[in-house]
Amino acid sequence: MQVAINSNASGIILAHNHPSGNLKASQDDLNITKKVKEAAKLFDINLLDHLIVTTDGYYSLSDEGLM
Repeated sequence: MQVAINSNASGIILAHNHPSGNLKASQDDLNITKKVKEAAKLFDINLLDHLIVTTDGYYSLSDEGLM
């Protein structure tokens, strides 16, 4: 969040990998997305998406309506 604040960002995108190759969001992924979204809102920063990346592609929580 500090980098976003120092950069005067109006929006951020989270991204992380799943080395297992599983493209589905875990409950932990959903929980951290909710927490980061709430924290970003305190600074008037929008969480635009949370991406899960594997060697086979990516999964967008925004595209799946999970934001």
